[in-house]
Amino acid sequence: MPTLPYRTLSSYLRGTFGQRVQKITLDAGLSCPHRDTDKRGGCIYCNAKGSGTGVFASGITLREQIETQMTFMARRYHARAFIAYFQSYSNTYADVPTLKSIYDEILPYPEIVGLAIGTRPDCIDEDKLALINSYAPERLVWMEYGLQSASDATLARINRGHDLQTFVDAVDLTAHYGLRICAHVILGLPGEGMEQYISTAERISALGVTDVKIHLLYVIKDTPLEDLYRKGLYTPLSMDEYAEAVARFIAHLREDMVVQRITGDPHADELVAPLWALDKAQTRNAILAAMEHLNLRQGMLHSLP
Repeated sequence: MPTLPYRTLSSYLRGTFGQRVQKITLDAGLSCPHRDTDKRGGCIYCNAKGSGTGVFASGITLREQIETQMTFMARRYHARAFIAYFQSYSNTYADVPTLKSIYDEILPYPEIVGLAIGTRPDCIDEDKLALINSYAPERLVWMEYGLQSASDATLARINRGHDLQTFVDAVDLTAHYGLRICAHVILGLPGEGMEQYISTAERISALGVTDVKIHLLYVIKDTPLEDLYRKGLYTPLSMDEYAEAVARFIAHLREDMVVQRITGDPHADELVAPLWALDKAQTRNAILAAMEHLNLRQGMLHSLP
């Protein structure tokens, strides 16, 4: 099997644990302060469901989610080790005792070797990080912070609700605990092009970020972004444009960073455009082809400090 031109999560986990490790995604029934407490309406690409799956609201407990997914992953992939990924909405958006009761749901399962917590950089503090760090002696633990872009102008344009400095502060605070830090970025945001993508790659590479997830901006139903799209004020990237953007983005990352994801994962019943986003295999192949055509590998264009 040929070596990929970037460092993948699967290879990192296999190198760390000596076996296949499968991620299970969990919905703890939490919400988003950007919509809830602060009443800022949410980001322009999120509908009322935001990043929630609705699984918890449907009555499926965390324990049921854990056991069902582990059973499925064991049968399908023969996995015996798992990462519990609290994915839906902002998974630090509660008081510490509530968060502890949520995270403690993984404790009865020794096969859960890792804990990943997705949240916003404006939804973290020392008390919450101290709690999360308490799981680190027995498990690999990482935080996932949504940045989306290193441009404050873009963050304001998409109604993100925080600026770059908020992300920097969250990364610096988290780094003190020695936890891994995954940054989420989106390519194709309104008003951005290759210059902004590369700037974001270089900015996160200059911080204590250890991992990155790269997402395509796609248009989903019932969002402000859909309104812009319908009015002809926003045009999604083509697959070729996205493939080149990801190729160049990865080339400007630090070589040691783990690239956990290289595209988004839209729901077919919500997606408005671009429809090619539903074909993950083709998108991945297009990115690899672009990297080969441009003769790019992770880190080769990264500007050292």
